[in-house]
Amino acid sequence: MRTYISRFFTQGPADVREFSDALAKGLITPKSIVAIIGKTEGNGGVNDFTRELAIRALSEVLAPFLDLERHQVEDHIMMSFSGGTEGVVAPHFLVIWRIQEFEAPTGPKRLAVAVARTRPFRPDEVGHLPMVAETARCVKELMQEAQVKPGDVHFVQIKGAIAPFSPGQKAEPRNNMAYSRGASAIGIALALNEIDPTKVSDEAILQDWDLFSHVASTSAKPGLERSEILLIGNSAAWSGDLMAAHRVMKDIIDIEAIRSLFVELGFTGFPLTNDERQRVVGLFAKAEADRRHLLRGIRHTMLSDDDISDTRYARCVVGTLLVALSGVSACYISTRAEHHGPLGGGPIAMIARTDE
Repeated sequence: MRTYISRFFTQGPADVREFSDALAKGLITPKSIVAIIGKTEGNGGVNDFTRELAIRALSEVLAPFLDLERHQVEDHIMMSFSGGTEGVVAPHFLVIWRIQEFEAPTGPKRLAVAVARTRPFRPDEVGHLPMVAETARCVKELMQEAQVKPGDVHFVQIKGAIAPFSPGQKAEPRNNMAYSRGASAIGIALALNEIDPTKVSDEAILQDWDLFSHVASTSAKPGLERSEILLIGNSAAWSGDLMAAHRVMKDIIDIEAIRSLFVELGFTGFPLTNDERQRVVGLFAKAEADRRHLLRGIRHTMLSDDDISDTRYARCVVGTLLVALSGVSACYISTRAEHHGPLGGGPIAMIARTDE
């Protein structure tokens, strides 16, 4: 197998002109697309309509190529968009597809991708151990499918379920975005042996912050019955010229973690040269303002500012560091990082073309 990724910058949430042209020219094989992940210029909140606008526009373009109705496209392709492009982050999306190669790979490990959906969740299962266990099961299944070992997994994107209620059904307190994100992240950590399984319990979710994943990036969508999972790693069973790596930022200004990530993928000078920037395919980060109201022991006001959301601060700070070091403004930065890295920090990952 071989992974391909194309990046498209947008002039608005519904701008799919360049993508449509690429499809018409045969530059992308639509039936081989497994996921589309991107950033829109919305506020990133619950009422951010730009994400749905982008997904609708992409679905309309893809439907005739897939012989589907527009509303069916999301059942075949995982589409995950994050709102909020504060500062220097550019609205964009990545189209990820894979093709069976006829020749067996003979070189080093290359980028592997796989997508799956969990079983449907009931409202009382979201944010609880059943969601953790099912997420872990699916991640393990994806590793087996993609022939990726736990240590070679570098990014796991989840659009988490928030199960819809039936008319008259009693509300479930944990059937919300925070608990869905947290349970999904712990499920990833459990599958990858990142945490002690004996410490995982209902009580630990959104309470025990020592339980976290080094590679998770989870969001949640109200009304979604099944969680959608994209696993990205490296495998000797795959070919191509793409590789992934990751690090964990201890806080949102951990520039050394970013430098270390770049060095692992063969970048040694900062900022990157123009030729090096062409090798960068995707930059991903999960971050949030430290809920202890401290940054390296000093008080911060990101959580007490009523004028600007703390999520916007976090996206802007992390985005500035990534763009400053890489010169690449196409960064996928998502906030609200329950059980994603240590408190106040979060995972970062990169996909790059090799220089070998």
